[in-house]
Amino acid sequence: MANRLLMLAGLVFAAITIVVPAANTAGGTDTSALRNAVTVDGVMAHETALQQIANQNNGTRASGTSGFDASVNYVAGKLLGAGYQVTVQQFTYEQFRLLTPSVFARISPTPRAYVESFEGDYLTMQYSGSGDFTAPLVRAGGIVIPSPGGSTSGCSSTDFNGFPAGAIALIQRGTCTFRIKATNAQAAGAVAVVIFNEGNIDPEDDRFGPINGTLDPPQDDIPVIGTSFAVGQELNQLVQQGPVTVRVKVDAGVVTTPSANVLADTPTGRANRVVVVGSHLDSVPEGPGINDNGSGSAADLEVALQMASLGIQPTNKVRFAFWGAEEDGLIGSDYYVANLSNQERHRIALNLNFDMVGSPNFVRFVYDGDGSAFGTDGPSGSGTIEDTFTDYFDSIGLQTSRTEFDGRSDYDAFINNGIPAGGLFTGAEGIKTAEEAAIYGGTAGEPHDPCYHQSCDTITNLSSVALDQMSDAIAHATLTFAMTGSGVNGTDNANNDAKAASKFHGSRLEK
Repeated sequence: MANRLLMLAGLVFAAITIVVPAANTAGGTDTSALRNAVTVDGVMAHETALQQIANQNNGTRASGTSGFDASVNYVAGKLLGAGYQVTVQQFTYEQFRLLTPSVFARISPTPRAYVESFEGDYLTMQYSGSGDFTAPLVRAGGIVIPSPGGSTSGCSSTDFNGFPAGAIALIQRGTCTFRIKATNAQAAGAVAVVIFNEGNIDPEDDRFGPINGTLDPPQDDIPVIGTSFAVGQELNQLVQQGPVTVRVKVDAGVVTTPSANVLADTPTGRANRVVVVGSHLDSVPEGPGINDNGSGSAADLEVALQMASLGIQPTNKVRFAFWGAEEDGLIGSDYYVANLSNQERHRIALNLNFDMVGSPNFVRFVYDGDGSAFGTDGPSGSGTIEDTFTDYFDSIGLQTSRTEFDGRSDYDAFINNGIPAGGLFTGAEGIKTAEEAAIYGGTAGEPHDPCYHQSCDTITNLSSVALDQMSDAIAHATLTFAMTGSGVNGTDNANNDAKAASKFHGSRLEK
């Protein structure tokens, strides 16, 4: 990958010929020409190309694979051909990998083998340590069933008073991070950790299924898994009735893996007020990722190409960013922001983030920039970005719903560094409510994307209606902020409320 990407990064096409400037109206920038040019057929052409890339590369476009390399070359080539100044920013990271299938089983009483899957009993925590242990299962303090939410189980060393060295710890999810729980258990002598889901109703989070969690790097020293509430509840009851013996086996490691971000700048525009329009380009290893996040990448790419085709000369420089290794923990966007100088960071006016905009059972989610829905706002100016999206949808008679800055996508590095952010989302594994179905159609009680992080996230796993509506909104917001003569009041420091609210690091839960 390296030689080819470096060659692409060294090429900069001549600036495009300006055909017509974007018109301004009393209500702001007239974005109709760009929105008309950005069609769902154009977006689907890129989605089809990404599907073909996955088909030719073992069904995936995950970072560190030939499918991701081909995706980078496709996007970079299109942008170079349109006259953008393209840089392919390469980096390496420590990628967590399961080397062999994990095992979780109850040995006694009544032997039972548990199933590892999103629909099953448990999942291995990202950056879990390795080991194969059969030992007594012992409860940590703080477990509350039924849970009102906010369990503190395992968050304090006192939760392990009297814990027998060599046992396996049973801990309830809640309050503090999984890393803190695992570290406290290990300090008390635990050889492995079983964290079960909390079991309370939370409309913003699944508190019942297997925990798709991360400990974050570096790799932990002992095996850590996350089970469903049902499994944890059963084990908790059994432990209180008598001795329980379980087996936990994890065989995992970290591999230094290459990846890259594609950064494409408009040849013109103010360099001290850069609008970063981002989406992640990688899929999960399990599938081609045509909704997650081929949809955001395809929409952003089409907006970029049509801006060039129309000859739009922006007032502010626009940087289209296609992030690598998002699925492994927001690695690419974190790397990009961390490697900005203070001067470069201050030059970024805002970040627009588009991660999954074609979900088949969709909702028109807009990030809650002002904190009015969830109580945690983004950096100053994020509310303005939210209003830009909601005002646009209001103007065409479409309702929207709010989604939280919860650390789940690539905006995270920006808001943690005081850069205003916002964007759109059509839903992932979250279950569509009856209220949402009444507004948006679709099926209540089913996931927004039933193929989320699965091999079935293919070209057939898309709503053309969602793609059409969202790509128009992306075009509108991108051009609006590209042409504005005023800033959106970014701050120098991270918004502590937004950071404290983060439950995710990418697609993986942190707590």
